[in-house]
Amino acid sequence: MGAPIKPTISPELLNQIDIRVGTIERVEDVPRSDKLVKLRVNFGDFQRTVLVGMKQERADPGEVVGRQALFVV
Repeated sequence: MGAPIKPTISPELLNQIDIRVGTIERVEDVPRSDKLVKLRVNFGDFQRTVLVGMKQERADPGEVVGRQALFVV
């Protein structure tokens, strides 16, 4: 059984969340971590470094380089 469904949020609260499409430019290993990798993400007018737990999700985390994804910034 999965996690319970969370309640719906109001449109006003949703408008406060900054969700952007970013292009993943680089993936780096996080030493001594079984789950984490470090992504360098380009959002056009700025870049950000993001830690994500995807080591166990993909055989080669580097395959996401060049792909776009949604990020909460």
